[in-house]
Amino acid sequence: MKQKHVERWSPWLLLVAVIALWQLICTAFGVSEFIFPSPARIWTQMVEYKAIIAAHAWRTYWVTMAGFGLAIVVGVMLGFLIGSSRLAYAAVYPLMTAFNALPKAAFVPILVVWFGIGAGPAILTAFLISFFPIMVNIATGLATLEPELEDVLRVLGARRWDVLVKVGLPRSMPYFYGSLKVAITLAFVGTTVSEMTAANEGIGYLLISAGSAMQMGLAFAGLVVVGAMAMLMYELFSWLEKHTTAWAHRGSQNT
Repeated sequence: MKQKHVERWSPWLLLVAVIALWQLICTAFGVSEFIFPSPARIWTQMVEYKAIIAAHAWRTYWVTMAGFGLAIVVGVMLGFLIGSSRLAYAAVYPLMTAFNALPKAAFVPILVVWFGIGAGPAILTAFLISFFPIMVNIATGLATLEPELEDVLRVLGARRWDVLVKVGLPRSMPYFYGSLKVAITLAFVGTTVSEMTAANEGIGYLLISAGSAMQMGLAFAGLVVVGAMAMLMYELFSWLEKHTTAWAHRGSQNT
């Protein structure tokens, strides 16, 4: 029980230690706020510009969720297609891997030409950068279904579709939740990158505006807000994973 409490509070204790060390270094060495603001300065700027930050954060959040929702739909569909067929796995997986290697920031100017400046490019950038982990994990969960188990089910009268839907997909749920926790952080990255070059609102736009005005405390406050939103979504998926796939975490429950 004691170890469980330590594990629960360890991220917060580490965060407090990092912030304290950061503040100590800035104070001891007299680091200029225009170069590397201290946590105290970032907090001051966050409170001073809370309304502006909240407006930009809300825009970044809903745009990210739109792109992320699209990534879930497309990722699950492609993952199911690739994982359920050896031919599709051999044909599509290498192409998707090559596509994922392309820098998604390079797509932003193209998306601006197609959809104009605004939410469109940011939504699509969040989608492009976050659907691949979902697709890969769903495909892996289905493709690694034990042949012996599938043979037994087929002997018992189960069709290929029954095996995939009633056994393969539930077995893939831990993979799915693992991919969501990775993909949501990537989605926020994609949205922020797009907003830095193709938007007039959002945290990415706030970073550019604050940087050009030499308000580094405000810029860092924007980064903190993005990190906090990503962390909250990560914790949400962890909670959902723990309560819907408890059978896959028996070892962690006994510690």
